[in-house]
Amino acid sequence: MASEKVTSATFDTLVANSDKPVLVDFWATWCGPCRALGPVVEEVSDEMADTIRVCKCNVDDEADLATKFHIVSIPTLILFKNGQPVHTMVGNMPKAALIKEINENL
Repeated sequence: MASEKVTSATFDTLVANSDKPVLVDFWATWCGPCRALGPVVEEVSDEMADTIRVCKCNVDDEADLATKFHIVSIPTLILFKNGQPVHTMVGNMPKAALIKEINENL
């Protein structure tokens, strides 16, 4: 299962009303660290599909969501539980570190 694109129109369906925790990757095509982290996020999406849903939000296309969640640096990943942000991670990181942070905040 690959990550899903989230937009302002689909946020409630994919994130706020999700029956499991959701990791949202806020990124942009021009961001080098975002491009480096992208494949890691996809691997985590596949490996943790039973535990979490993974969504990606392009901050250039979805400025309203980026503003709503105070995204000032990208990549920023926010873990949501019951529709609420519970943990934020900023910057590129190795897959093991990302999985560790997710598991510690589930």
